[in-house]
Amino acid sequence: MTSTLEDRLVKLEALGRDQGLDYYPVSFEEVPDSFMMEIAVYGLPVRMPHWSFGVRYIYQLIQHRMGHSRLFEVVFPGNPGQAYLAKNNSVQENTLVTAHVLGHADFSKNNELFRRSQKQLGYKIVELAASHARRIAMAIEEHGEEKVERVLDAALALESHIDIFKGVRRGKAKGRENGNGKPVVDPFKARYRDLPGEGDGTGDGGSEEPENAAAGPAERDLLWFLAQSAPEMEPWERDIFLAVREESFYFYPVFACQIMNEGWASYWHARLLREADFLPQSDYLDAIKTHSDVVRPHAADKQASLNVNPYHLGFSMWEKIIEEHGLEKAFEIREQDDDFSFIRNYLTEDLAEELKLFRYEADKDGTITILDTDINELRDQILAPKYHFGAPTVLAQHVDTDGTLHLVHEHETDGRGLDLGRSEKVLEYVQRVWRRPVKLATVDATGTPRTIACPAS
Repeated sequence: MTSTLEDRLVKLEALGRDQGLDYYPVSFEEVPDSFMMEIAVYGLPVRMPHWSFGVRYIYQLIQHRMGHSRLFEVVFPGNPGQAYLAKNNSVQENTLVTAHVLGHADFSKNNELFRRSQKQLGYKIVELAASHARRIAMAIEEHGEEKVERVLDAALALESHIDIFKGVRRGKAKGRENGNGKPVVDPFKARYRDLPGEGDGTGDGGSEEPENAAAGPAERDLLWFLAQSAPEMEPWERDIFLAVREESFYFYPVFACQIMNEGWASYWHARLLREADFLPQSDYLDAIKTHSDVVRPHAADKQASLNVNPYHLGFSMWEKIIEEHGLEKAFEIREQDDDFSFIRNYLTEDLAEELKLFRYEADKDGTITILDTDINELRDQILAPKYHFGAPTVLAQHVDTDGTLHLVHEHETDGRGLDLGRSEKVLEYVQRVWRRPVKLATVDATGTPRTIACPAS
């Protein structure tokens, strides 16, 4: 960092703490654009190797070159936090970015969802991910790239299928106590456990008591289920599944609080810069121009309804909350809520209309007609992509005595059918590690019941 930026950071930190911000120390580092792109694609500075990240990188690179996105910063919560700034940012842009990062740091330290995740995983996610990458590199050396990639294919295909209510630390499934990684399931006992009313199997998220993953109530944490119950899964394969699962628990709060978190950071960078009397007027104006680009209503030149910019929506909501309820109430909301409660409780009909979030139609003569003003439907449409970590709700229902795994898609909960082609591919990945037949009950895009089997029957 330049001496000018370092000096401004010290003053912004003091100003933020005077305003009530509370955060762990943050380490700032300026890095090349290419490194920023890699971090954005992998989600972490160092992460397990897999071909899918290369595909994501190409997509992000094309979008970047087409002008559809720009990376100003990437920040990782922790104690200390870690923030990367793009080297090609101007001093004025990075002045805003450092203030933005302080807002993120305050949010991640105090928000309950972030706090619970960090407590379970530890406060050094970058180091944890690097450890995972090293262990997978060792597995590649020992077992070969092809074998490891097949396991990563399956684990990363299911990376959103966790159960955040059970927590990261769950006890081992019954049947793994013999130490060879293979469940011991008596067929009669398995059928007996499948009878209605035999326990609830919920666990408390932190119990060290063995849990029954192969029978009983349906299990939504597919990464945990397969790691614990796949009949022939090797210990190194299980480690990969659990490593992917740990990283998914890290990413969940980022996903579930995106509107709140980005809006909070945007509110604070605007507030801190407005009150930073040490900034030259010209630098302040340049920084505010960047602020306007960050919090504009729509991405690029798109004006489609509900193509909302989370920075803009979150920033506007926090401004309204603080204006109407005060800063102390905002700190309370920041601590307790996630995007679901935030949108449902504080996106009002008046604000939605002011932000032009309802669907509009323009006639040939230029007359604008509002097509829909149902605030509850608007909230549902904004939140719909966030349910169940953005993935369809698929549960491990039961295992037959011959080892066939039955999965069920809760399409009524999701309100959608599955892409059958993609589902068949994911099921193929699952079958590779389950090493027994796998069946999935679902519906297609038209709502017609379908059963996908691998191998095909």
